[in-house]
Amino acid sequence: MIDLAVVAIAIAIVVLVAYLIPTILQIKRTVAQSERVLLRVNNELPGLLKDIRGTSENVRTLTDQAKMGVDKASVLFTAMGDMGQTVQQVHGTVKGKGGSFFLGLTSVLAGIKAASSKMRNRGS
Repeated sequence: MIDLAVVAIAIAIVVLVAYLIPTILQIKRTVAQSERVLLRVNNELPGLLKDIRGTSENVRTLTDQAKMGVDKASVLFTAMGDMGQTVQQVHGTVKGKGGSFFLGLTSVLAGIKAASSKMRNRGS
């Protein structure tokens, strides 16, 4: 009976070893791949960080340029608004004086017509 127990234990150990060997080999391959990945990350990470810093500086520069552009556009639109107000004032002034100018011109022309008509009638 003891022989049967020893044989059962031996078979269990053989099955356990047969199962553990591929698992240990897979763990060894995984560790080797992990080391390669860590080396690669270690080599590429400084370059990536440098690129990120450069990109950050480029974004900051573009933001500053956009802000300056908006400021210039704001000044331009303010100047255009002031110019529009001036044009409206000049238009109002010309319209007001233009009406009286045309009224005066019409009056003068009517007077000249009446005078010429009177002069023609006198001459006849």
